[in-house]
Amino acid sequence: MLFISYTVHDASGRYSSQFFFGNDYWLGSSTLCKELAIPEENARVPPFPVYFYVAIIRVNVNVNITPVTRQLHLGQCLPRSCSTADIRRLLKQERSQATSLSVIGVRAVPGDYSMLEDIKFHILSGVTAFVIVLILIASVVDYCCTEDEGMRDAEITKEDGRITEPNFSKKSSTTSIFELSKKLLLCFSAIKNGKKVLNMDYLNKESITCLHGLRFFSISWIILVHSYLEVFAIADNKTFRTVTERSYLYQTISNGTFSVDTFFFISGLLITTTYLRRGMKKTNDNGEPQKDGIPKSVAKNLLLIFYRYIRLTPAYLFVLGVNELAMRYYHNSSVYSPAIIDHISCPEYWWRNALYINNFYPLTEFCMLWSWYMSNDMQFFVIAIIFLGIAARNEKCFRWIVGTIVVFLFSSWVVTFIIAMQYQYVARMEEPFALFDQLYDKPWLRIGPYLVGMATGYLLLRMDYKMVLPRIAVFSAWVLSLACLLGLVYGLGRDGLVIPISAFYAALGHTAWGLSIAWITIACSTGYGGPINAILSFRGLFPLSRLTYCAYLIHPVVMSITSFETDGPFHLHQIIMFIIHFGNTVASFIVAFFISLGFEAPFVGLLKIISCRKS
Repeated sequence: MLFISYTVHDASGRYSSQFFFGNDYWLGSSTLCKELAIPEENARVPPFPVYFYVAIIRVNVNVNITPVTRQLHLGQCLPRSCSTADIRRLLKQERSQATSLSVIGVRAVPGDYSMLEDIKFHILSGVTAFVIVLILIASVVDYCCTEDEGMRDAEITKEDGRITEPNFSKKSSTTSIFELSKKLLLCFSAIKNGKKVLNMDYLNKESITCLHGLRFFSISWIILVHSYLEVFAIADNKTFRTVTERSYLYQTISNGTFSVDTFFFISGLLITTTYLRRGMKKTNDNGEPQKDGIPKSVAKNLLLIFYRYIRLTPAYLFVLGVNELAMRYYHNSSVYSPAIIDHISCPEYWWRNALYINNFYPLTEFCMLWSWYMSNDMQFFVIAIIFLGIAARNEKCFRWIVGTIVVFLFSSWVVTFIIAMQYQYVARMEEPFALFDQLYDKPWLRIGPYLVGMATGYLLLRMDYKMVLPRIAVFSAWVLSLACLLGLVYGLGRDGLVIPISAFYAALGHTAWGLSIAWITIACSTGYGGPINAILSFRGLFPLSRLTYCAYLIHPVVMSITSFETDGPFHLHQIIMFIIHFGNTVASFIVAFFISLGFEAPFVGLLKIISCRKS
């Protein structure tokens, strides 16, 4: 009996070491606590059912030892008959030598929540199962159709080698409906969509291949930043974070916000080149660009917005549902108390995400904190469509839109500078998300790179991707752009910037980043990219580039699952951090591939069929 008492006590948490270095997790092991009650694995088991509990305690020993009140997470393996109120009373009696001790909360791990009884779990599971069945059926049909076509081709052995084209005009309406149904079904084929996603061939001469590399390296940078934040939240040696932040290279993490600006730049560039190139292909009998009437132009632009909404939203809402269920589950079953409140905010505010307006609301009401990017990008897309639709009318409208874009850009600088000065913003490594509600996720801070991307797309089309520059100009442009990128990321220093310069840094930094990326894109597209273009245009990055959207959506969920599934704290170390980063990156892209097959690629195919029939 004494041995059993020791084992139960040993599964409970207690002080071990590194309290002065930030170890607030005295968790023991919930896994070992459960293991004690398994007769098949233990010769002696407790004579009573045991259960694991986690208490959150605020303690202040004295001014010297704890100048700031500490919040401890204490794991306890106790009899199942103990209620949380009983444990709270027991802990309150343990005053010891502490100046103050208060029990914030006690909860059983796992709690009463059952995912199998959650209606949202059944809805999400039903949708997922339906999509999987649809993919399986479509893949079988696709495979069989491919086999049939191959057999038909093999049977054509006429001496003259001629192939008679089928007479499609004689098709019945039933056949036509059947063909359309088959096309719609094949949009869900994993074979067809998998080939498209994994294709590494150059699609056409007009594609800007360096954008693939920019996308991949940007999402890798984002995952690296979030990996550090993930480990910071569950590390037992939190003081090591301070040591890490003193490192000069830590600015790679603290200034990772610029990685998102690259995505904004790419979005602005692609919508401009796609829109204007499509308009150039429409010509009248004289070979001049054909202009649509205003009602038709407005209808087409609204259709483009609708097209983008349908293309992006299914995967977005699916991940939103997965994220809410995951957070609800881990708040119930994890030994940690996650600071993420998506299980509370998502049921109430999910519609803001669906309408892409959640970035206008406070941080405390956010569902999927990282979704601020999607809202900004959709809002910028709508603005771009309006600008491009007006600019394409005539030369006068074009000049008016150019002036409007300049005003927008200048206004974003002024508004950002005023807000930064009003709140005394200081740019420094320790606070990468300072003024989140006022600046970080707001369109007036982020629109600069998008507008620069639009201008870059227009210039590339105007130059027809051809440019002749002297070597000294090319060398100077490369030096300036790379110096600007490095200065923005590594220019804060250990103490940060003083207040007026911080305001200028916030106002102009994101646009400056966009301008530097603009030169890299132009240089790589016009033959001045050299080895950088070879790296960014490496064909092996094409599939990963196509998965960046889904990888961005799902990677924080993957990190939450891997973090909160553990039953003890993580010991932070730089080398291990890179291993975690690579693991998060690989896992995120694997999951992103399946999400793309189920909720992104099929809808792209459906929209193409519908748009072709409409046109």
